[in-house]
Amino acid sequence: MPVTDPGIPAARSSDPDPIDEFPALLAGIPRLVRRRLRQELTVPRLRGAQVELLRLVAANPGLRVSAAAKELCLAGNSVSTLVNQLVADGLLRREVDPADRRAALLHVTPAAAERLEVWRANHQALVGGLVAGLPAEDRAALAAALPALRRLAAGLQRGDSDRGDDDRGDGDRGDRDSDRGDHDRGDDGGDDR
Repeated sequence: MPVTDPGIPAARSSDPDPIDEFPALLAGIPRLVRRRLRQELTVPRLRGAQVELLRLVAANPGLRVSAAAKELCLAGNSVSTLVNQLVADGLLRREVDPADRRAALLHVTPAAAERLEVWRANHQALVGGLVAGLPAEDRAALAAALPALRRLAAGLQRGDSDRGDDDRGDGDRGDRDSDRGDHDRGDDGGDDR
């Protein structure tokens, strides 16, 4: 008998309560996708925070460590540690900021860019295939839900930007990691890119 992921709520006979079910599904689906993609992984796995930093830097070449820390809602020293790990792994490159020699500008390496692209293509193929296999009414419902999910994400993002550094505690990501449910938990902690 297959084991059910405790983060994915079972279908209910009554109307689901979105306040209970959305967070579990929104965290559980990416975890299940990572597990499926991990089966094809031929390189060492990266932790979720490392991947988030790589994706952020890939989208914003020349980003400063302080700006990355703010965007990721992490303490500066936590991002510095991630940067050091990724530089050592050959996935991130640091340059001295010509405008402020004390600051570093971050760039992904070609190896990181390739790794992110391979993961994106595999992710798109897996999820695209699963969505394509759904009935038309389910695909339409998913498409119709996207604007509301974007608004929900924007509201959460605004809430993060309203918090000051004092609300972050010891440099941890606080509620964001615990809500995701997969940070630093063995097999489910990595993002596999």
